[in-house]
Amino acid sequence: MLSLKKLGPGLLFAGAAIGVSHLVQSTRAGADFGLSLLWALVLVNVFKYPFFQYGPRYASATGESLLEGYKRLSKGVLITYFALTFATMFTIQTAVTIVTAGLASTLFGDFISIKLWTIIILFICLAILFFGKYKLLDRLMKTIIVTLTISTILAVILAFTKTNNHLSLIQILPKESLEIGFLIAFMGWMPAPLDISVWHSLWTVEKEKNTKNITPKLALFDFNIGYITAIFLGIGFLLLGALVMFNSGEIFSSKAGVFSNQLIIMYANSLGNWSYVIIGIAAFTTMFSTTLTTLDASPRAMNRTLELLTNKKQKLGYVFWILLLTFGTIFIFFFFASEMGLLIKIATILSFITAPFYAIINYALVSSKHTPERWRPSKPLHLLSILGIIFLVGFSVWYLTIL
Repeated sequence: MLSLKKLGPGLLFAGAAIGVSHLVQSTRAGADFGLSLLWALVLVNVFKYPFFQYGPRYASATGESLLEGYKRLSKGVLITYFALTFATMFTIQTAVTIVTAGLASTLFGDFISIKLWTIIILFICLAILFFGKYKLLDRLMKTIIVTLTISTILAVILAFTKTNNHLSLIQILPKESLEIGFLIAFMGWMPAPLDISVWHSLWTVEKEKNTKNITPKLALFDFNIGYITAIFLGIGFLLLGALVMFNSGEIFSSKAGVFSNQLIIMYANSLGNWSYVIIGIAAFTTMFSTTLTTLDASPRAMNRTLELLTNKKQKLGYVFWILLLTFGTIFIFFFFASEMGLLIKIATILSFITAPFYAIINYALVSSKHTPERWRPSKPLHLLSILGIIFLVGFSVWYLTIL
């Protein structure tokens, strides 16, 4: 019988994935386009699937993370990963924390500034990670994902019963440059940036230390639960945006506090004031889980990468990177707080443009001699991987040619 204790990395993946891509981008896609971009949500999830799956597949089959695998491929691959992660980690952390702080201000009161909320949230996450470590993160995420799923389902049901919108299933391909830019940003973090596959492999290795006998079969089952949850909730937020906001004429603010207030009040006005708490819980747990998991994962990945590059154990490496990320986030936030929309756009587009790199190296590693033959991709997975690489490269080139 499957023990709930053996599940974990897949739910951490869901916690990291279900954030800006869902609450902000999926909601905006529904608000601006109705259900016309449902094709993009489904396709990008299908084509990214194998590359995310290769993280837990490789880690459970070999006992090491993708980072060790990257080094086996080439030290240059690991150096490229280090450079890309360092270039994006601060922007990504700032983007997710800004939205979380805005929601905290809306839900719990604006008696303190969003800047102070940002610091409070980051230090709460730090305390959880420093004192509870992986075990507490694992337990907490199970509660958060269950709460998030239930509250989102309730919100969608309420929206269906209250809406007057007549939604069309006709799908469109945006043609204007601004709309194409949004499409790429939407797909960039749907369900998440591809480098989260590295985080997932690290969490799988860490889980093995706490719970023995994590087989590849169990790791893939755990991943599939997290992945299906992320897709399901992505469609849920798209539906919420379409049912509540489509054709409303509302223009969203780029300021975190104003945007969060607009989002929740708009839902409450459409569904009824009593729904405020449900929407608020769904929104806040979405963003808090992302803030928490990204604050853990990036430092964990950077520390391990540096150890592999220098062949030296970094005793306080994780602590150094997590403090650097925390204070770097605060610094960026204080200078760019009014540019939430721009920060999110930059972070999501960068994630999509770099996606082909992660797709190709993950596929190359799991198909190579470094992965036990039994756990290399099947023929259907090989085919899906090749189609996925073509899809990601094609859309990235298309976007770059219209800039």
